Amino acid sequence: MSALHTTGIAGSGATRARVVSLDPLHMRARRHHAHTLHRGERVWHDTDGHIDLWIELLHGQGFEPRAALACTVTQDFEGDQFACPRLPPEDIERLYGLQVQALSIFDSLEERALTQTRRANTVLIEVDAFHLPNTRSISYHREHTKTTIAIDVIDPERRRLGYFHNTGYHVLDGDDYDGVLQRTPALAADRALLFPHAEFVKRVRPALSGTALAEMSADLLCAHLLRRPHDNPVTRWRAAFPAHVETMLERGAPHTRHYAFNVMRQLGANFEFLAQYLRWLRKQGFDIPGDAPLAAQKIASESMVMQCRLARSVSRSRRDLCDACFDVLEDAYDRVVPVLAALVC
Repeated sequence: MSALHTTGIAGSGATRARVVSLDPLHMRARRHHAHTLHRGERVWHDTDGHIDLWIELLHGQGFEPRAALACTVTQDFEGDQFACPRLPPEDIERLYGLQVQALSIFDSLEERALTQTRRANTVLIEVDAFHLPNTRSISYHREHTKTTIAIDVIDPERRRLGYFHNTGYHVLDGDDYDGVLQRTPALAADRALLFPHAEFVKRVRPALSGTALAEMSADLLCAHLLRRPHDNPVTRWRAAFPAHVETMLERGAPHTRHYAFNVMRQLGANFEFLAQYLRWLRKQGFDIPGDAPLAAQKIASESMVMQCRLARSVSRSRRDLCDACFDVLEDAYDRVVPVLAALVC
């Protein structure tokens, strides 16, 4: 805890001076404002994705996260889902001088995380969202789901920690602290319990900025375009979709929601980030066709339209989901990734 002596302010004198106790963790949470990518008009909000977490983690350290979004051009359809976009560790290191390493948990999750945060490193841990207060409207004390948080401060005496998750910075304490760090009696007594996957982020060199950052990002875009799908992934999804609909009709609404999250949402959120990235590159002076970010944004919005139509169709046991959605998505994809590849590859 720290103290701020408030004197000399309007309407206060020596006799009215007071000491206000400030909680550094809560002060940080209040000071942290979501990055521009997470504010304003968006089609896809709170996707609980790897990229959302990294956007706020990088932003919280004063970096420009849009430079890291070149990898979004590599998204592919994997037969049953669209790949969840992830920022490659090598991109993060080249752009921001941050190295991501595996964190071995050999006795206590709390002790290992505490050691790293005291070294000014950030710890990425896969946790149960049941214990995350910022998921109050979704899973907090309601259901058990896996998600990843980035912890940068731990206060073991007060059983509190500060963490990045989704689109912001948050604080948890008490029983939630014990739950996240596997300190509850039930978890601590379970000898068969496996530790969660954990990593830590350490700074190994200064981050790039300005022109150097933009040029490195453009180089990464060229490299990622060489790893792009060699045909239109929406076309392959379209071919597999009739069988997927039959499964959804058989299993009902719960399966349909999971399907939509792993297909429509992953596709739409990825291309919304790509649209923002291409706009940023244009502002840095790179010759990006104006139609490319518009087409990427079209994929984001049409994916949302298709998700809504899918829910209605399955609820009515209908199979005639509008083919026009696939037409729009296929055309938009062809106006983004192949066009960019033709320019730089």
